[in-house]
Amino acid sequence: MDLLIINGSLINSSGTLRADILCRDGKIIQIGENLANENDQIQTIDASGCLIFPGGIDPHVHMHLKTNSEFSADDFYTGSKAALIGGTTTLVDFVTPEKGQTLIQATELRMKEAENCLCDYTFHVSPVEWRACMPNEITRIANESHLRTFKVYMAYKDTIGLDDGEILLVMKAVAKAGGMVLLHCETGDDIESKRIQLIAEKKLSPRYHSVSRPAQMEATAVKRAIDLAAEAGCPIYIVHVSTKLSLEYIQKAQSNGQPVFAETCPQYLLLDDTSYEGAFDQVCGYVMSPPLRKKEDKEALWEALRTGIIQTIGTDHCPFNLEQKRLGRDNFTLIPNGAGGVEHRMTLLYSYGVLTGKISVNQFVSLTSANAAKILGFYPQKGLIAEGSDADLIVWNTEKVQMISVGNHHSQSDINIYEGFKTKGSPDVVIKNGQVVVESGTLTELPGRFLKTNPL
Repeated sequence: MDLLIINGSLINSSGTLRADILCRDGKIIQIGENLANENDQIQTIDASGCLIFPGGIDPHVHMHLKTNSEFSADDFYTGSKAALIGGTTTLVDFVTPEKGQTLIQATELRMKEAENCLCDYTFHVSPVEWRACMPNEITRIANESHLRTFKVYMAYKDTIGLDDGEILLVMKAVAKAGGMVLLHCETGDDIESKRIQLIAEKKLSPRYHSVSRPAQMEATAVKRAIDLAAEAGCPIYIVHVSTKLSLEYIQKAQSNGQPVFAETCPQYLLLDDTSYEGAFDQVCGYVMSPPLRKKEDKEALWEALRTGIIQTIGTDHCPFNLEQKRLGRDNFTLIPNGAGGVEHRMTLLYSYGVLTGKISVNQFVSLTSANAAKILGFYPQKGLIAEGSDADLIVWNTEKVQMISVGNHHSQSDINIYEGFKTKGSPDVVIKNGQVVVESGTLTELPGRFLKTNPL
């Protein structure tokens, strides 16, 4: 059935237009004024008084993540339900192989795990070790699986992290394959030394998680990543940037013309390290990596959004339940790292960014969809309201007020780090591939599609 949306204000990153939208076979086929409904088979949505946004793209989620506390609280099904209700129609998750497993094998398994995803989805692929065959595997993934972004970890050296020499080899191979490297930037060896010291001093409560991973360790790793990328001639994307000092290195590299992209997350914009003060059950939910930072870091991140130093907002969605977090009740290093947020990303950024004047409504679209689509290789298919683009759309009610709570969120986790946050503005209708999937909070389950990325 065709879908006609009338009387809305279309918001793209480049501007705003008052027009109607006609969708057919999953695509936007016409945009114009006073489009006629001459067919009884057309479903019409009156968007009077509402904004129309492109469907959100979350470039950084971890669904069904296996850890020492079993799997994270959300799998692809439950996590994508929460995403859709919050206005996100496309997710980018990760392929993380076991040691000794090829990238191809790991990708095939991850594809099966994502089959029940209700959002459109794709993956970043993480080399967790260096083998002589790795350049060939990277090329095959790029050419055969159409996955061209590869994430490496500068921390977690005992499990999935790589040393600088290995990262340089990955960057060279990815650059040759026409891809891009994402980096988790923290100096892993320094973190491990600090954690050992704190344990020896019997400093074991959650507040020491932040102490063990100071801002300098992120910034030092960011600078090193930029230097390695320059040597390799490889574009890079730095995930979950959380510190003011990191931004200084990123801005300098961008000013020099180096292809360096940056992402931050709502938690680093809205929370700070005072959240670690309190009883275990009240603060363990905030244990994530990088940890929450200082007020001045939050202010610097907002300014970086406004000026374009940071291009995207991901969530790093990886929630756990309280019982899983309690594994580290007597030792913060055993607390599974991660928190949820995929459902709240867009409402939080609109409420605390657009409505406070920190960013414009067009920048909101850039940060929540358009820039991710451009950087990751699926623009103008996604991230744009235009004829020929996918009909992924949000009819946004600018007046709707809500309170975030464990009691009303759709994640499977019994923790919400945004508990009590008040938001204004949220989706009334969410459309994915031309079909209404959310209307007035009610979800219609339709399968998502694997999204092939274009050459970067």
